[in-house]
Amino acid sequence: MSLRDILAAIVAATALGLAFIAIKIGVGEAPPLLLTALRFAFAAFPAILFVKPPRAPVAMVALYGLLIGVGQFGLLFLSIDLGMPVGLASLVIQLQAFITIFLAWIVMGERPSPVQLIGAGIALLGILVIGVSRLSGASFGPFLMMVGAAFCWGAGNLVGKKAGRIDMFAFTVWSSLAAPLPLFLLSLLFEGGRILPALAHPSWTLAACVAWLAYGGTIIGFGLWSRLLAIHSAAKVAPFALLIPVVGMIGARLVFNEPLGPFELLGAVLVMAGLVFNVFGDRLLALRAS
Repeated sequence: MSLRDILAAIVAATALGLAFIAIKIGVGEAPPLLLTALRFAFAAFPAILFVKPPRAPVAMVALYGLLIGVGQFGLLFLSIDLGMPVGLASLVIQLQAFITIFLAWIVMGERPSPVQLIGAGIALLGILVIGVSRLSGASFGPFLMMVGAAFCWGAGNLVGKKAGRIDMFAFTVWSSLAAPLPLFLLSLLFEGGRILPALAHPSWTLAACVAWLAYGGTIIGFGLWSRLLAIHSAAKVAPFALLIPVVGMIGARLVFNEPLGPFELLGAVLVMAGLVFNVFGDRLLALRAS
């Protein structure tokens, strides 16, 4: 990867990490499915008035929007609203890095290296430790939602790769159109009584959260992320997500004073170790051999 692309990956990961702080604040101002719908509605408008549609099949653009908008972020916002700690959420969703690598292997033949397989195993062990620590608690449901969100992100990454070398900014903008309607319908079905108060008297806090989620998280974060996946292998790009939980967990500690239990901390260390090994393992083994 060029220095420009490395910097783009760092900016994307930082924007996505900061989005977790906005999500936590936002679900206190509006119900989660409505907040998700507003995020993607404003990511699409008014940008589609100025951005030409991408040169990709409409079905592919819509599928990406549904996987990322409804699948990933619908589950993510619900999980945080139901009590999933922000820092932990930003960590667990990084399963997407390995889901992306394995889906790319199965669907596109991008075979992972032994180092990537070892890193995936270490990270998976960390996720299992976190999951076991939550088996006896009411928060296991939100934890499973986060795993589902990670799978949807990984599947969305693969759709972005399949779209090829196209204008990924346009792809991100136009795919955002697919998410608001189903999310609004789901919100009406499950959050009906909470919608009107949130929309009738929106606070400046809600407006700021929606603005950051729509433009910082979606347009900048996912726009850059999708572009990088289109021009590089999933194994090169996905591990940069390592920065997302770093930003998310530091932000959660500073803003919300979120603690981690001993098993959750152990699981977090294992996930981070797996991601670090995935990124730097080849270099470390080469240094040891020299």
